[in-house]
Amino acid sequence: MSNKVNIQRLATGVPGLDELLGGGIPEFSFNLVAGTPGSGKTTMAHQIMFSLASPERRALFFTVLGEPPLKMLRYQQQFPFFDVSKINQSIKFVNLAADLLDGDFDRVLARILDEVREFSPSLVFVDSFRSVVQSAQGMDRGAAGLQQFVQQLGMQMTSWLATTFLIGEYLAPEAESSPVFTVADGIIWMSQLVHRDALVRKIQVVKMRGQAQSLGVHTFRISDSGVDIFPRAMLSAPMSEVMIDAEERLSMGVPELDAMMGGGVPAGYSLLLVGPSGSGKSVLATQFLTEGVRKGEAGVIAAFEKSPNQLLSHRLNALIDSGKVGVINTRTLDLSIDEILHDLVSMIKRMNAKRVVIDSLSGFELALASSFRDDFRESLYRMVAVLTAMGVTVLMTAELEDRYEVLRFSSYGNAFLSDAIVMQRYVELEGQFRRVIAVVKVRASEHSNDLRFFEIDADGIAIGESLSQYAGILTGRPIAAPAG
Repeated sequence: MSNKVNIQRLATGVPGLDELLGGGIPEFSFNLVAGTPGSGKTTMAHQIMFSLASPERRALFFTVLGEPPLKMLRYQQQFPFFDVSKINQSIKFVNLAADLLDGDFDRVLARILDEVREFSPSLVFVDSFRSVVQSAQGMDRGAAGLQQFVQQLGMQMTSWLATTFLIGEYLAPEAESSPVFTVADGIIWMSQLVHRDALVRKIQVVKMRGQAQSLGVHTFRISDSGVDIFPRAMLSAPMSEVMIDAEERLSMGVPELDAMMGGGVPAGYSLLLVGPSGSGKSVLATQFLTEGVRKGEAGVIAAFEKSPNQLLSHRLNALIDSGKVGVINTRTLDLSIDEILHDLVSMIKRMNAKRVVIDSLSGFELALASSFRDDFRESLYRMVAVLTAMGVTVLMTAELEDRYEVLRFSSYGNAFLSDAIVMQRYVELEGQFRRVIAVVKVRASEHSNDLRFFEIDADGIAIGESLSQYAGILTGRPIAAPAG
């Protein structure tokens, strides 16, 4: 028989937040939602309140600001989570500004407790608690009075079986000595920072007693629907549910290329397709997805360089329109890797997709907010690891400058991230540029080492003869066999 107290977790209604908290907000807990001005604290508090409030679970929202609650609600009503029918029924707003003018903590606490007794809420919010802290700094009782106020408030709310949220503006969690940081059961930190010309919002669960929260800093966005949080992909998460047949191969949609790869690309592999501008990378990516649809395998494409209508063939656009290939909207810049990965994983699960195309890595890097670009290799590693662990086969295109006499396979030094590499390039022959394709590596598989000509026609890529008779002439030096 277990002697553990069963603590119910409340679903917050904020996408991604429950995952960070370890399953939701512990019922009857005393929490602090803190952070920099404008970071979205009040919006997230309202989102949580309207999601949880009901006739059986009523909510009290205390404002300590000089402005009336109606002014604040005018803006919050723009969000779809705002339900006006709950006002004064399941949700009550109370302004404490007048009670705080003389800095009498006992009076403020008495007013809060009177309202709690009258309304019997299960949820209590105090915004902005920072105003209470600032009032304490000018009082004779100072920090000691504030600490006593916080402790009494916490004990009273717990005795009334209420889950409490204090919302306050702070500059940095580690720089604050406020007693509320010690007394709080949970601390959620929100911030926004400007890096060059990009605005990035981040959230961190600093503390959550009694449950294992998701560590680290995560990104979030305030959209028309409210706060959306994108938890960082944790590579340590178990992936044992995915079973991949080691012998299963996926066709690239080009029979000759499949033969060069030893029978196609192994399922669950990451394939890096490299080549200069105009060499046919997007054409081959299109054939890869089209072949999957032909075999009943749904696909997803994240097109970072241009809009899908500009980038893809009419044939693939028809598949997109039919719902057999999904498209990730990447027109918004200043994205985070977690936001992109969230959208990819959601669409993959919804469509049960087996093939994913990322076109291209250079466009992907530009789509990231500038503050994330320094960690591009790490971000790409996490994304590839998560997608392939799902059993998805990933094709990534990367543009390389063709220097003719030099063979390179990645402009980012990311070749090690891929399980297979296919290279496209140009050669000059008899006064013409000719396209050439080769399989550089397919991990744990035999593959052709030939370089072969290929053409692009109305049906896509058609592979021709080998370049073996021209070796040593095309580049001005012998073409060395790739390592590995």
